[in-house]
Parts: sequence; C-alpha cells; structure tokens
Amino acid sequence: MPQQTEISPASDPGQVILIDKPLTWTSFDVANKLKYACKFKKIGHAGTLDPLATGLLILCTGKMTKQIDQYQAQEKEYTGTLVLGKTTPSVDLETGFDAEFETTGITADQIQAAAQQLTGDILQVPPIYSAVRVNGERLYEKARRGETADRVEGGIKARQVTVSVFEVDASRFPEVDFRIVCSKGTYIRSLVRDLGLLLNNGAYMSSLRRTRIGHFRIEEAHTIDEFIKISRESAVNSQQ
Repeated sequence: MPQQTEISPASDPGQVILIDKPLTWTSFDVANKLKYACKFKKIGHAGTLDPLATGLLILCTGKMTKQIDQYQAQEKEYTGTLVLGKTTPSVDLETGFDAEFETTGITADQIQAAAQQLTGDILQVPPIYSAVRVNGERLYEKARRGETADRVEGGIKARQVTVSVFEVDASRFPEVDFRIVCSKGTYIRSLVRDLGLLLNNGAYMSSLRRTRIGHFRIEEAHTIDEFIKISRESAVNSQQ
C-alpha cells in the first residue's frame, strides 16, 4: 500500500496519493490544486477521469512520477448507471439529448445478454467526445465544432480492449446499474453506447464512479480537503 500519510512536500522523494475525485473536477484540476496547496514541485495523475465521473484518482509526486505509466496500465473497476431510451452526442450528460426511443418490450434478460456480448476481448470504437487524436487533433475538439463520428476524416479506428466483468441490474429500468472491470484504454461510455445499439435502442450514462485501479481501492482514498489538511499538518510537524 502507498504510504500516503507520510507526507513531507518540502523534501518530497516521491509518493503515491489516492484521491476521491469530486464531480465536475478534471483530473488536471486535482493535480493543480494539490501542487500549489501542498507545494509539490512535480505531480501528475495516472489515468484521466472525466469531469462528470467521480472516484479513485492516483497521483504521483517527485520521483514516483516515473511510475505513472505502470499505474495507468493496471486493471480498473467502475460502478455507475446508464439510462435506456435516450441518447446524447457525448453519451453522458455533458451534452443534451438528441434522440429518444421506446423502451417497452426490453427485458432484463435482453439487457444481460447484451452486456455479455460486450464482455471479453472486444473491439471498441472510442466516443467522439474523447481525447483520442485523429489526424493530429483530439476528437472532442472535432465534436465541439459539430463534427459527428461518421464525418471524421479517415474514421475513428476501433481498438481492442478487455472487459472482464460487465454486471447489470435492471431493477430500476429504464435506469440500469452496472459494475465493469476492464483493461486500460476501455471507454465506459462506448460500452454504454454499444449496449443501447445491441438492444436496437439508445442509452446514455447518467453516473460513473471508479472504485479500483489495480490493488488500490476507493476506500483508501482521501478527499482533496482531507489530503491538504494531512499534508499541512505533516509539514508543520516536520519543522518542530
């Protein structure tokens, strides 16, 4: 486990910090806040979380920033909720609804079968609202100019990812709660989009929370304010 309570920013040899990222914050926002509040000379995050997602964010400081790629490559676990019957261009609530579908007749068994089709080693097309570069430009930049996936020059290439677990609970239908365990590079919004398509319907993601990266779990994480308080108390104690 990381020694995240042994904090001495003034002489930071490098440490691993686990933060519970709040809603609407970007991963860069968190890193920037800690850099200045805790006086870290060097800090970076290991795996971006979208602003509308919450949960586990690993940050590395000092010499530990050399390990960022290692942490990014580890298996990840998410929980969240998708909603059938509507779509948005971003497949979440960053953008407004652009289509609506009738959900009558969709059964829990059909939803389960669709999730199973999206389990294992699969080819996945990243969402248009993503940071993937195509022709030297990030897809979300194209999307914000009004381009759609079918109009991107050269197309958006599919990539292989591994989805070890895709559990669904349709007891609150048309809201469907899920738990997903997947490899690096998996887009949860693409899984949500593709599940809707497999049901000849539409879906968007209403909430997402990252609960695990490798052996690091959300239960071990601090809020931003908690970590800053611990950091400042540690700095004071080290000067006494």
